[in-house]
Amino acid sequence: MRWLRLLFRIFGWLLTPFLAWAASLFGAVLGSIIALRLNSPLTGLGITAGAGAVAGFATVLLWLRLLRRSPEIREVLAVTEDGTPDTLVSGEPVRTEAGPEPAGPAGAA
Repeated sequence: MRWLRLLFRIFGWLLTPFLAWAASLFGAVLGSIIALRLNSPLTGLGITAGAGAVAGFATVLLWLRLLRRSPEIREVLAVTEDGTPDTLVSGEPVRTEAGPEPAGPAGAA
């Protein structure tokens, strides 16, 4: 069960950039379909790039809005409100360095 949780966590971390990439691809395809009707290749290229950028940006905004409103989705995907990975594992921060344990309060024996 632990490997399934890890798989969902990795999927959650990669979902935001994947959605942006997929949306920009589909936006660029739609832009290129529109650009086929134009005579100028530079204008067509601009429309294709613009449509891809607008679609990707709009999708990221909608996805982040959904993440902010749904704590259940954030918990399952292990991400914060802004789509960044949640570094808390069972309530404690994940240690990123293999250093010594932090010392307790001064004067503690």
